[in-house]
Amino acid sequence: MNKDQIKGRVEEAKGKVKEAAGIILDDEGLEIEGNVQKNVGKVQAGFGDIKKDIKDITENK
Repeated sequence: MNKDQIKGRVEEAKGKVKEAAGIILDDEGLEIEGNVQKNVGKVQAGFGDIKKDIKDITENK
């Protein structure tokens, strides 16, 4: 795993927690903030996955 994958998954997890807290506390702002953070984390993790795939392909040539 590269650092983008790790950071992305951490942000995704933090976003899920915020989103759940927003639902429990009936705080729409916190819920939205968590949802955004979760999706940013998914994008960052996906970027890390792509970087890893490219690295694997170039190393196997």
